[in-house]
Amino acid sequence: MSMSFKELMKVLGLGAVAFILGVEWLNWLKRRLRDSHGPLKEVLFFPSPQVCVEHLFIHHKHFPCACPLPHGVETSFSRLLVHLLSARMSLDLCVFSFSHMELSRAILLLHKRGVVVRVVTDRDYMTITGSQIGALRKAGICVRHEMSSAVHMHHKFALVDGRKLITGSLNWTLTAVQSNKENVMVTEEPELVGPYQKEFQKLWEANDPANHKPQCTNGQLNIKTCKDR
Repeated sequence: MSMSFKELMKVLGLGAVAFILGVEWLNWLKRRLRDSHGPLKEVLFFPSPQVCVEHLFIHHKHFPCACPLPHGVETSFSRLLVHLLSARMSLDLCVFSFSHMELSRAILLLHKRGVVVRVVTDRDYMTITGSQIGALRKAGICVRHEMSSAVHMHHKFALVDGRKLITGSLNWTLTAVQSNKENVMVTEEPELVGPYQKEFQKLWEANDPANHKPQCTNGQLNIKTCKDR
């Protein structure tokens, strides 16, 4: 006996609901398995081979990426992107040098999604050729830089949703990712995350432009301020 259109749509609808519930259950199971092994601990080493990471940015792409890079290969860099793009509420970033286009794309995507992004960077390196700091500011992301000319803001760490720490020797540059011997640690250990949260907040407050006289950076007057969030 043939099925009517209405009955067919009902079956398809039930199938879609079952699929969504199945995916949610698998995600829940993954979280439970992860939690049963304790807080997240992962170490990434660089340099990282070049592979396609387009699928991390566009989940519902109808056609596979046609770029010549290897596809479906997990690397240290792709894992770093996965951790960054897992942010749902906030991302606090402390980085000395930031010129990597794909990392900039990830931060801009998080901002577009409504994630609150705060960046603290170095006053000298934020203006070098290729720096992505200007692109972040242009998009409306709040960036503060080290106000003192006597020291460099040499940290390289990120806090995802206030509970995941990403830190190590890696500057956010193409050379660091593809050519240098670097290391990155990713952890959700509260004993490690907590001190970094305090350090970021200390730097954020200490480098509030509202508390400093306007300064010149590379000959240009820097009077840009951004409200705390």
